[in-house]
Order: sequence, then C-alpha cells, then structure tokens
Amino acid sequence: MGGLGALGISLSGLYGTHAGAAPMAKPADKGASFGCAKSCILLFLAGGPPQHETFDPKPDAPLEIRGTFRPIFTNVPGMQFCETLPYTARVAEHLAIIRSMTTDINSHSTSGAYMLTGYVPPTKAENVPAGPQDWPSIASVVGTLKPSQRSPLSSVVLPEVIANDGNIVWPGQNGGFMGALWHPMAMKCDPTAQPMHIEGMSLSDGMTSVRLSERFDLLQQLDAHFRAGAGSGAVAELDHMHQKAFDVLHSDASRQAFELEHEPDALRDNYGRHKFGQSVLLARRLIEAGTRLVQVNWPREGKAEVAGSPLWDTHRDNAGRVKNVLCPQFDRTFATLIADLQSRGLLDETLVVVMGEFGRSPKINAVGGRDHWGSCFSVALAGAGIGGGQIIGASDRLGAVPASRPVRPPDLAATIFHLLGINPSGEFVDPLGRPRGITDSGQALHELIGA
Repeated sequence: MGGLGALGISLSGLYGTHAGAAPMAKPADKGASFGCAKSCILLFLAGGPPQHETFDPKPDAPLEIRGTFRPIFTNVPGMQFCETLPYTARVAEHLAIIRSMTTDINSHSTSGAYMLTGYVPPTKAENVPAGPQDWPSIASVVGTLKPSQRSPLSSVVLPEVIANDGNIVWPGQNGGFMGALWHPMAMKCDPTAQPMHIEGMSLSDGMTSVRLSERFDLLQQLDAHFRAGAGSGAVAELDHMHQKAFDVLHSDASRQAFELEHEPDALRDNYGRHKFGQSVLLARRLIEAGTRLVQVNWPREGKAEVAGSPLWDTHRDNAGRVKNVLCPQFDRTFATLIADLQSRGLLDETLVVVMGEFGRSPKINAVGGRDHWGSCFSVALAGAGIGGGQIIGASDRLGAVPASRPVRPPDLAATIFHLLGINPSGEFVDPLGRPRGITDSGQALHELIGA
C-alpha cells in the first residue's frame, strides 16, 4: 500500500490509521457571540491548582483554611486574587473567573477526563488508562468539526500528554471511539531547547523537498492502482493521512512557528524560560500560523510528595510550592500571554481558557499540603469578546462547595464550542452510525456568550 516510510518521513506518532465517520451537525444556534473565537489556547494545569492560593482567596476563613497568604486587589474594582498572582491581577479586566466549577470527582484521571471532554466518565476511580472507548476530547472535536483553513495543524497538544505515576495516560485526551483521525496532534517536545526537534516535523537525512514531492507523487499513483482493486474505505483513510503528512511538511508557516529563536529575548524572558512558559509562547505562534486550538499541558516534572516539586499536586508544602515554584511560573506566563495577544490584536478573536482537573481541599493537611478536591474550584477565561472583569458563581465561605451558580464540565465545553462556532446542541455520527451529542446536555454560560 505504500507506507509513510516510502516518503522518507516518520509521522506514525502524529497521525493514526483509522478514521471515524464524518461529522453531522444540526443548524447552529446563531447569536452575536457565536463563532467570535477564531482560535483557542487551553492551558491545562495538570495536578489541580489550589483555588485558595489563586483565584478564590478566603481571608475571613480560619487559618487552617485560608492559609498564610493574603488577597490583593486587581485592576477591577471589588475583584481580588491571591497575592501569589500579582501579574495576573494587572490584566483582570480581560478575565472572567468561574469560582463554582465542580466535577464531584477527586481522582486525577477521571476528573481530568470529565474536564477535557465535558462528558461524565463511567467511573470515578483513579489510574484509569486511556482506551478506545473514551469520549473524544474538546481538542479533538474542535480540530475535526472546525478544522483550520490556514494550517494543516488544526488541533495541537503540547509539550506532552498527561499521565499519572507509572506513565498511566489519562483518558479523554484524543479522539476516543471516533478513531485516530480525530486525534489532535500530540507533540512531545521541549521548547526550551533550540532548535526544537519534533518527530515528524522535519525531513529525514538526505531527503530534499524535490525528492519528497517525487516520492509523494509515486505513492499516489501506487495507491490509485490499489484502490481500484480493493475499494476499501481504509485505503481512502490512509490516503487522507498521507496528504495531511505531506501538507505539514510543506507548510512553511507551520514549521516556522516552532522557531522560537526568532522571538525577542525580552519577550521570551517574560513568558519564562521554563518548559511551560516557552510552550505557551509556542502556542501563540501556532495560533498566528492558523492552528485552531492549542492545548498546553503543565509539564509533569518531579513527584507530588516532594517539597519544592514543580507539580500542582500539592499534597505536601502547598504554601511553599505555590509561592516559590508554581505561581511565579504560571502568573507571569499567563499575564504575558494576555498582554501579548492584546498587543497583536489577537485577543478579541482568541479564546484563552485556564483550568485543571480539580482544585485542592479547603483544610490544610498535617504536612502543609492540600489534597484532591473536585467539589469546587476555579477556572479562568479571557478573550473572544466574552467581557472581562467578572466573577461567575461563588464558593462557600470555606471554598469547599458552590454557594451559587454551580458550573459543570458540559457547560464549560458548550461555552468553548459556542464561541468557536460549533453548535453545542449539534451531533456527529460515530463509526457505528449512531448520532452522538457534541455535549452532554451542556448549556453555554450566558454570562460569557451574552444570551
């Protein structure tokens, strides 16, 4: 059949070998905000950022709840963040903060799958591995139902997929039961290393562009003869994969987006010279190059039980880690992204979402940490004309449960889809011919879409 090896490239890690059925969408519910976002940057703080030390401080709660930090005023009257986010406080007029997000799941992998897909997982257990029965992720739905018109990279996840200890990859991070052609492009990379190397994004040794084109033409001829005799849908899918692979290698804009060395040193410093910061800068460059959605995962480095570990899973030394490691990196990177998008005229057409799989427990434990807490936590959104400087919902006085306006993952997913021009109440057809809802009865947040 002529595999990718005949092209002299290696793309097996980027594209799969099975496609789901074509999408079917109902007429979109039009509105002023429908499709306002041309693109989306989703920052996923894997591990579970503590709501008390970020967007929902509780200064009037007992010490064992509020911790040692104090709230600070933002540039929006009446809106306060924790003092660990001084840079973010300066861009609050662009932010909408959900303080009543809830999954009611305290397990990393399954609460994470709920947040990343908007569909309730079949179990609340921990260490549930990814499998072909998983619901497609938000990234996969956006990349498939709203593909980029300017780039072969419609949906990208970097710098790595999310996994628990033992490299148990979470469910809900790819196309799931819709097959590999729904997968977002998962790029394992280290943007702090220049020049950056990503498997499948460069020609093999000795392969010129001319030779690549000649081999691709030959491959198409061979496949045409094979299809005439076989008539298999799988062959057509393979041809589609070949075309996507060829498009990626020949897209100058997509390849040049990875050349972070062309950015001013001062801007790279502001984003942060760590893996998360440079990944977010890369996300901005990919969006400029036409990618529809880029999901940046907080890198998994270190262990949760170790003091000073750069993980949001702060079972130990929560205060020290958010003060010295976690919030300094996130705070400056996030604020720089918002300011950078605004200065380039991209913020009004780019939706930015910050979330984790859950929050942290209200009560600080015996070793100074906060534990898993899916009952109530915070999510931040910006851009795409959503109207910043607002708080949606509220937690109770301890930051333990929603006191008003509880928001669940289907509603967040519906909001993202609506702003990107995907009808949240629409459907697609699975490989068995069954209609599937794009969201699990999710309702886009009226505070953000203006409906």
